[in-house]
Amino acid sequence: MSKKPIRVAVVGAGEFGRNHARVWREMEGAELAGIVDLNPDRARQVAEEFGTRALSGIEELAGEGIAAASVAVPTKEHARVGCRLLEAGLDVLVEKPLAASLGEADDLIASARRGGRILQAGHIERFNPAVAAAQKIVTRPMFFEVHRMSLFAPRSLDIDVIYDLMIHDLDILLALVNAPVTDVRAVGIPVITDKVDIAHARLEFESGAVANVTASRVSTERIRKMRFFQEHEYISLDFTRQDALRIRVRPDGAQPGVSFEKLPTQPEEPLRAELRGFLESVCTRRPPLVDGLAGRRALELGDRVMASILEHGRRVQLTAFTSQEIG
Repeated sequence: MSKKPIRVAVVGAGEFGRNHARVWREMEGAELAGIVDLNPDRARQVAEEFGTRALSGIEELAGEGIAAASVAVPTKEHARVGCRLLEAGLDVLVEKPLAASLGEADDLIASARRGGRILQAGHIERFNPAVAAAQKIVTRPMFFEVHRMSLFAPRSLDIDVIYDLMIHDLDILLALVNAPVTDVRAVGIPVITDKVDIAHARLEFESGAVANVTASRVSTERIRKMRFFQEHEYISLDFTRQDALRIRVRPDGAQPGVSFEKLPTQPEEPLRAELRGFLESVCTRRPPLVDGLAGRRALELGDRVMASILEHGRRVQLTAFTSQEIG
C-alpha cells in the first residue's frame, strides 16, 4: 500500500454508515476525511464521534482530495449517489444490494468502467473467515442448507428480506458453486411490514447442485449458518462464530470411520476485512473480491427469487399478493 494515507469518506450516516466510519477511523493506511448525510445533524454527530468533518454534500468530496467513499444510503439512492461519485473520480464501495434494479446496477458498472474506477459491492459475508476457509477446500458441492434468521429490528425495512438478508447467501452460493442457476422456486410472506419478511428458496444449478435457503427478519433467535455436502464430506459454517467444521469419511480399516477437522480461520470483523480489501484495490488498482459484476449477479438471482415468491403468492391467492404489489 501507499505510505500516504488514502482519504476516504462515508456517504450516509445511519447504522451502516456509522459502522463504516468507525472502521475507517481505525484503519491503517486510511484517513477518514468526511461524513455526508441528508440530515446535517446526524452527519455532524457521527463526524464528531469519529474525529472528522461533516460535509454539506457529495459535491464537496473531490475538492477535499478524497479518493474513495463508502456509500451507505437507502437502496433506492445507491445508483444515483454511486454514479455521481464515480463520475467525480472517486472509487466507491456500495452497500448491498448493489442497486434497486438491474438497470441501475448496470449504470454503476458502466460509470466505473468509463472512469477506470474501482466499484465494490458491499457483500460483507464474503469476507467472513468461515467463508474464506470453505473456499479453500470446496470441490464439487452438491447440496446446501442455509439459514439466516434475525430478530425484528427497525432497519432496512425499505426492501424485502431477500435483498436485506438472503442476498448475502445468494452471493456466497454463486461464488462457491460457480455455475448458472437453472431453476428457482420460492415462497415468502409479509409478517410485520408490508414487504416480504420471511422467505424460503430452492435453487438448482447447472452443475447439479441444489440449495435450500431460508431468510427471516422475524425470528425468535439469531442464526447465521450454512451447511454443504460434497463427495464423502460435509462442511458446516457458522458465520456468527466465524468457524468452519469439515467432517469426512475415513476409508481405512474394516469399518469406515469419520474424522472431524476444524478448518483454520483467523477471527476478524468482516467489515474490517471488507474495507481493507477495498482499500487494497484502491491502492493497487486490482479488481476487488466482490466487484460490481458479482453484486449484479447476486441482485439478479434475488430478483428471480422475488419473482417466484410473487408468482406463488398470486397462484395460491395470498391477500398480500393479490391486493397490492410487493417489492
